[in-house]
Amino acid sequence: MISKTRLTVIITGMLLLTVLMISCGSSTKQWAPSPENPIVVMKTNFGNIVFELYPDRAPIGVKNFLNYVNKGHYNGTIFHRVMPGFMVQGGGFDQSITEKPTDKSIENEADNGLRNRRGTLSYARTLKINSATSQFFVNLVNNYKLDFKNHTQRGYGYAVFGHVVRGMNVVDAIAKVQTGTRKQMQDVPLRNVVIENAYVLDN
Repeated sequence: MISKTRLTVIITGMLLLTVLMISCGSSTKQWAPSPENPIVVMKTNFGNIVFELYPDRAPIGVKNFLNYVNKGHYNGTIFHRVMPGFMVQGGGFDQSITEKPTDKSIENEADNGLRNRRGTLSYARTLKINSATSQFFVNLVNNYKLDFKNHTQRGYGYAVFGHVVRGMNVVDAIAKVQTGTRKQMQDVPLRNVVIENAYVLDN
């Protein structure tokens, strides 16, 4: 029969081993949500999505995103690219699928150590490394192929600058809408998924 003391030691050891296994199995840095981090609410016609931003890891990207939020750029825009099992993208087109003017492009911060996990918020861009402006996407799955690998055009990756903290069910619902080709663009929802309002939550 195992004594209570010996049983406690065994259980404690198993718990420590589990923690070590979890830590060793993850090659990414863990997020430590802070009350100082900006929180952005996106009210859509599918429900609200709440993002926590990470200015300590992506200062340029966060500042840029907040600038677009605060000046109302995202209000009335749509999620114009929806790819189930991959990501949903928005922030660049109005409801008539006309591209909105933007500020100048920003520096790519994909080498900040954050990975394109499910639920993360990242910047969309062209093939040019430093070409992101207002468009963003939310990863529906762990898209590690989009992560920074090296400082080359092919390996630079896509910069993560935030994470969905509430409303991932809304994102998943958006991912299920029927899509097609509109204005020569593929994977566009046939029913507009609208960002009705975006604002920074007052701490």
